[in-house]
Amino acid sequence: MNRLAHHQGIHKFFTMLGLALYFSKPVMKHLVHIVDAMITKGFSGTLTDLHHGSFHPNHRTTLSHFFTKSPWEEETLLRKLQQWVLHRVERSSKRENQPIFVSIDDTIYQKTKPSSRATHAIQGCDWHFSHSDHQLVWGHSLVWLMVHTFTQAFPFAFRLYDKTSGRSKIDLAIEMLSSLKGKRAQPVYVLVDSWYLSQALIEACLKQGFHVIAMLKTNRILYPKGIAIQAKEFARYIEPNDTRLVTVGNERYRVYRYEGALNGLDDAVVLLAWKADQPMTPDHLHVILSTDRELSDEDILRYYAQRWTTECFFRQAKDQLKLDGYRVRHVRAVKRYWVVVLLACVYSIAEFQQDISSGLELLRSRKGHSVVEFIYDAAKQDIPIDVIKKQLHVA
Repeated sequence: MNRLAHHQGIHKFFTMLGLALYFSKPVMKHLVHIVDAMITKGFSGTLTDLHHGSFHPNHRTTLSHFFTKSPWEEETLLRKLQQWVLHRVERSSKRENQPIFVSIDDTIYQKTKPSSRATHAIQGCDWHFSHSDHQLVWGHSLVWLMVHTFTQAFPFAFRLYDKTSGRSKIDLAIEMLSSLKGKRAQPVYVLVDSWYLSQALIEACLKQGFHVIAMLKTNRILYPKGIAIQAKEFARYIEPNDTRLVTVGNERYRVYRYEGALNGLDDAVVLLAWKADQPMTPDHLHVILSTDRELSDEDILRYYAQRWTTECFFRQAKDQLKLDGYRVRHVRAVKRYWVVVLLACVYSIAEFQQDISSGLELLRSRKGHSVVEFIYDAAKQDIPIDVIKKQLHVA
């Protein structure tokens, strides 16, 4: 019987990535079915859902085997995806004559803490402080690196943060940045919050020819006229008429521009900014660093605002692709699950040149049409209804 039309679309995308050169036909078939299940409305992350949502012909245990024991290289899959994403982002930034942005942030995938009697706990989990919940939660902590332009954003790489390994999240971020080596026609800006801003990260970026735009803590020391003073203390001396009004999107800011040294950097730009409708007090102060001194105040704020794409990605990937819904327990199986979700994300974005949500909506409607056409064709060929039901898992 014909392969479902949307399976052909997924297969075509895999062929474009060049996966057929590295993976056997059975592995390719599994990947097509799994990505198909992940983009199905109502997918919850379980193997049962993977099995049902993809009309997978084999028994569910073969899926479990695929994630835990099957001999395929998830690193190869990730590398091929990254090559494609970089090529795509570089082409679009060149065409639009716009910079490339790289955002780094982390997120926690919360899991239920197993009881002391549990024999099969999910590996790699630990207690991590959740800033959104303001408390410690049990689960996996992942550091993500996104690559984007003003018009398109792609998840690019991730690392599982393991407290016992002795490597910090900043170490993991630097390691991921090194996978972006190579000359680029357009400037690259690495966007991070104050948590990731360290001497080591700045040096790693500058060494690769990247600039950094980052949020600074308000207690960071500046040196106006050679005098060491915390940014929030310095801000007390700034009057409204020392600032200029800058508009970014729908927001207006009062901005004071400082150019000079700060610890670890001889020369950088630091913007002290307040929303125009808020009082100029230390608790409303935002302090933003740019290692590129050529940028205008508007551009520094506009570029930094692009970090919002990582927040959107985390939300969409958790809500719609169940990036945190997995139940597989072995740490390699969990990593494989994330790589395949990444594949589904990139496919959803690439297929219609949309963000994840819009791409998924279009893919889901296409899948619905495809199933109807499949049933219609099968009926025309006089295939017994029981056979059709069995193939669509409704038997």
